[in-house]
Amino acid sequence: MLVSFTFGVSNVGAASDFFISPGADAQERLQEALIMAEPGQTIELASGIFRLTDGLSLDVENVTVIGQGMDSTILSFKGQQGGSEGLLVTSDQVVLKDFAVEDTKGDAIKAKGVDGIAMIRLRTEWTDGPKPTNGAYGLYPVQSTNVLIDGAVAIGASDAGIYVGQSDRIIVRNSRAEFNVAGLEIENSYNADVYDNIVTRNTGGLLVFDLPNLPQQGGHNVRFFRNKSFRNDTDNFAPEGNIVGIVPRGTGMIIMANENVEVFENEFYENDTMNIVVASYVDDFEDDTYKPTPKKIHIHHNRFGPSGTNPDTGEFGTIIRDTVGTPVPDIVWDGVLPLLQYIFFGQDEEDSLAIHDNEHTGGSRPFANADLIMHVLAPIFHSADFDMSAYAKSYPSLPEVKVEIRGRSADELVN
Repeated sequence: MLVSFTFGVSNVGAASDFFISPGADAQERLQEALIMAEPGQTIELASGIFRLTDGLSLDVENVTVIGQGMDSTILSFKGQQGGSEGLLVTSDQVVLKDFAVEDTKGDAIKAKGVDGIAMIRLRTEWTDGPKPTNGAYGLYPVQSTNVLIDGAVAIGASDAGIYVGQSDRIIVRNSRAEFNVAGLEIENSYNADVYDNIVTRNTGGLLVFDLPNLPQQGGHNVRFFRNKSFRNDTDNFAPEGNIVGIVPRGTGMIIMANENVEVFENEFYENDTMNIVVASYVDDFEDDTYKPTPKKIHIHHNRFGPSGTNPDTGEFGTIIRDTVGTPVPDIVWDGVLPLLQYIFFGQDEEDSLAIHDNEHTGGSRPFANADLIMHVLAPIFHSADFDMSAYAKSYPSLPEVKVEIRGRSADELVN
C-alpha cells in the first residue's frame, strides 16, 4: 500500500491509515499526511518527541489525529521558525486526541470556522513557565459550532489556557488549566456547558466574557457547574494591551457582560483577590449593537471557602479592596449600569442578579455591591452595599447543551 510505504506504517499503527514516528523528517511526513488524508481516515502518531520547526495545518474534513497519550506523544515547537500556530484546523468533523503540543510561538491548537471539533485528552504547555512571550491560547476553537473539549490539560498560556470564542453548542469538561493568565474562558459564545473542570494557579480561573466589535456578540446561555476554582495566585503576565491584562491576580471567576449565565455546584476557595466578580464592560467602545451590562446571572448551590485576603495591587484589585474591604466578599457585583438606569430606575427586576442557597465557610461576607459608579463620581459619598436580600431569588435552570460530531454525542466520542 502506497500510504504504508510512504509513511512507515508499523504493526503498532496497522489499524491507522497513516502512522508517523518521530525523526529528522517528521515535519514533512506529518504535514504531508495532514494534506493527503481523505475524509474518514486516521493519522496515528507514535510515542516520542516530534521536533517541529513550522506550524501544521489540517483542512480535510472527518479526519482523526491520535497519539499514544498526552505524556507520550509530544509535538515540540521549541525551535519553531514559521507559522502562527502549532496545529491549525479549518475543516469540519475533526477529532484530535491523546497527544501534546508544547512551546509554540503562537497559539497551540486552533480550530477556526468549523462545524464539529473534538479535542480529547490533549495537553498544551509552555514548558519554561508563565512568561508574556508564551503563545496566547492553548486549546482555541473560535467561530465554530459543536465544540467538545474533554480531559484536556492547558499550562502557561499568556491569554487563556482553554478558550472557546464566538461559537455555539459547546462542552468543556473533565479538564485542567493551571499557570495561565485565564484558566478557562468562554467568550462571545452561545449555549455552553462547562463542568467537572479544575482551574488552579492561574491569574483568573473561570471567565465568561462578551466583548464589542466582534462578529458574534450577545453571549448567553452558559452553564458552569461542578468545577473547582481554587488557589489562583499567579501574577498577570499577559502582554501589554491584552484584555485579560485587567484580570487581578487570584480571581476565581469573572462574569462580564453576558446574559443568562448559571453558576452552580462549584467550589471556590483560596483565591487571592476574590472568588466571583460580576462586572460590566467599562472601556470605551463604538459599537451600537453591543450590550455591556450582565443580565440574568444566576449563582446558586456553590461552596465558597477562604479567599480574598491578599488582593492584587493592580488597578482592578486595588479598587475592589478599597470599595469592599478585605477579606473580599465571596460574590462581588461592580454595580455598574447605564447612567440613566443607575440614577432613576436601577436594573430591571427580570434582569438582576439571582443568588441563593450558596454555602459560605471562609469567614468572608457572602456578597457586596461595590457601587463603582459612586466610587468614581462622588467617592466621598460612596458606600458598598453588603445586603444580598434584593437578589435572593431564582431563575429557571438553563437547558443542557448537546454537542454532535459525526452523528455521535459527546459521550460516544470519548468512550
